[in-house]
Amino acid sequence: MKKDKVFSTFSTSVIWFWLAVFALIPSFLLFVTSLLMQGDNELVRLQLTLDNYFRLFNANYLRVFLRSFALAGTCMLGCLLLAYPFSYIVARMPKRYKGLLLLLVIIPFWTSSLIRSYAIVAILKTHGILNSLLLTCGMIEKPLQLMYTNTATMIGLIYTLLPLMILPLYASIEKLDLRLIDAARDLGAKKYQVFYKVLLPLTMPGILAGCMLVFLPAMTLFYIPDLLGGAKTILIGNLIQNQFLAARDWPMGATISVALTLLMGLVLFIYWLCYQRSKEPQYEPHQ
Repeated sequence: MKKDKVFSTFSTSVIWFWLAVFALIPSFLLFVTSLLMQGDNELVRLQLTLDNYFRLFNANYLRVFLRSFALAGTCMLGCLLLAYPFSYIVARMPKRYKGLLLLLVIIPFWTSSLIRSYAIVAILKTHGILNSLLLTCGMIEKPLQLMYTNTATMIGLIYTLLPLMILPLYASIEKLDLRLIDAARDLGAKKYQVFYKVLLPLTMPGILAGCMLVFLPAMTLFYIPDLLGGAKTILIGNLIQNQFLAARDWPMGATISVALTLLMGLVLFIYWLCYQRSKEPQYEPHQ
């Protein structure tokens, strides 16, 4: 018992030390940097100011934030539409096939997402696999211009983040009592009524978790717009990268990072509220 307590204390101390060194302290330094001014010959000047936060309300910055939210929301919706039927089909399949299909979903995580993005480039480029296949089949007369477009950026984001939507949806659907669906059908419910009155509410925790896992990274994956969109689409991640590396304006880059962190915290709070509501009973028992 004493050894277990010592091990537990040691493990907890290591975790807190790790979080303090690699999460809390860097976040605090980032917040402090956001309150400083850009230096002429140095990265920051030790002079407190709130001008960086007021600059966030500049139309250009607001446009980037809105574009990032719109793109992340579209990516989240696309992943949900693709992942929900796939997760449902996998959850209803015999057990001997579930492991193989889930392994195929997880395999992309074993490869760097940057390398996978270059694979998308090989598929979508003018003389790539997709255009060559369509030309060979006679479906098009000239190669499609897919690279360096918003469509290519969206394809890359959905391809990269789709497994993050599939896994929580599968976990939510797999533990669902399918007898409830059969009962709804026996009571005369049509297919669409079974979906939005039974299946959708019961799998809402998985939907919310998957949406969060997709929405938040979609706003910050700066290399996908650079590779597939030709740097034509500036997202929050690209903006932060440019402020730190190109403009050398570390206070402004830190300010945007802090603002993004607060926005993510707000989104997580909204997710928590929605999750709490999804756990409430849908129907009140009759007295």
